[in-house]
Amino acid sequence: MYPAELVKPMREDLTKVGFEELHTAQEVDAALAKAGTTLVVVNSVCGCAAANARPGARMSLDNAKKPSNIVTVFAGVDKEAVDAARGHMVPFPPSSPSMALFKDGELVHMLERHHIEGRPAELIAENLKDAYNEHC
Repeated sequence: MYPAELVKPMREDLTKVGFEELHTAQEVDAALAKAGTTLVVVNSVCGCAAANARPGARMSLDNAKKPSNIVTVFAGVDKEAVDAARGHMVPFPPSSPSMALFKDGELVHMLERHHIEGRPAELIAENLKDAYNEHC
């Protein structure tokens, strides 16, 4: 587990734009039980989370259509919440960072680490915006 002081600024990258942090399996299940669309970002300390995933997630919110709910769990910190979120992302294997869009609790779009690593944040944002335009 990573120290809280190390991940604090990485958490704030998302919470400052309105992402709700989830720390328990119950919080994850409750978030995904809400009507509408929910974007779940599995945050991470890795470089591709800093350079690509978090900026891409933030930029994706600059769109006419966006998810009803935006939440995040932190790999290596919120183990219970991350495990619960990943359980909802089956059949995709666990990866960090990753992003999943759910509609009425059903997984409708997934970005795994290999879709994020090495890709510019703008491309990630466009991918998410396309999913929002289709599902939100």
